[in-house]
Amino acid sequence: MSADFDDRAVSDWCLEHLGCPVAEHTFTAGNLSVVYGLRLADGREVVLKIRDDDARLVACTWVQRRMWQVGFPCPEPLTGPLPLGRKVAGAETLLPGGEAPEPADSPRLFAGLLADFVTCAEGFGPQPLLRPAPAWVHWYHQEDGVWPVPDDRDVDLNAERCSATAWVDELGAAVRERLEEVRDAACVIGHGDWDGRNVKFRDGRPLAVHDWDSVVHEPEVVIVGQAAAMFEGGPTGAGASVERTEAFLEEYQIARGRALSDNELQLCWAAGLWVRAFNAKKFHLDDFDALGRDEAETRVRQAGI
Repeated sequence: MSADFDDRAVSDWCLEHLGCPVAEHTFTAGNLSVVYGLRLADGREVVLKIRDDDARLVACTWVQRRMWQVGFPCPEPLTGPLPLGRKVAGAETLLPGGEAPEPADSPRLFAGLLADFVTCAEGFGPQPLLRPAPAWVHWYHQEDGVWPVPDDRDVDLNAERCSATAWVDELGAAVRERLEEVRDAACVIGHGDWDGRNVKFRDGRPLAVHDWDSVVHEPEVVIVGQAAAMFEGGPTGAGASVERTEAFLEEYQIARGRALSDNELQLCWAAGLWVRAFNAKKFHLDDFDALGRDEAETRVRQAGI
């Protein structure tokens, strides 16, 4: 376990909040959070997620619980977020397994499940604590410069200036200007990190949606656009191809039961391009090219920029 949390501290937390101590630590995972798989003394298998405190987390857990109650495929939240040392922790049931769908089916399955998510959450009401969104969706930030503060590294992307990424800076500024149209638009609840790490299938059917810390309350075109650009992304930030993005947007409209206007589709492309540009700027620090100029130019045209 993390050096900040010994076995006793975690077990005591589980005893206090779940009514049972830990019998076995089964796995450790996580990126922005530390995630522990635990088997409790009464045989229950749970996942404990430890992270920095954030006002968003209460709303995220509330949405997850409501979604679980209406039968959406996700782990049942058991408790949290509650203090654990200098962090906060939450527990949920373990839903193991899952597989990537067949490539030909991926746009339909990912888009259809996101449409189900948005539809299920329509009656929940506004969730202002979910704003601002995580950095990669936070195009409307108030920082000086194009880029928000990344959530996974201590760096000022606006101070990282070089000839190799000057065009990415210009691209990010243009995308932000295009998205100004939805700054005050009506918002819906959705998921801001919609890819195969967090969305699991089994035998071509939805199994579970994870990472509920990435729940967002944003305009629908922003939620759909970032998902369409990134549903095949993974940790590299490269995302889905232009063709697969088009397929996702088509399938989403079918699943949602309504056609998006030409302008709404452009805004979807702009929202996806924001994530791709943000990743390109950030991952350049790791010497990784997350967005080629040719693809960027195609996405710029699709976004009406």
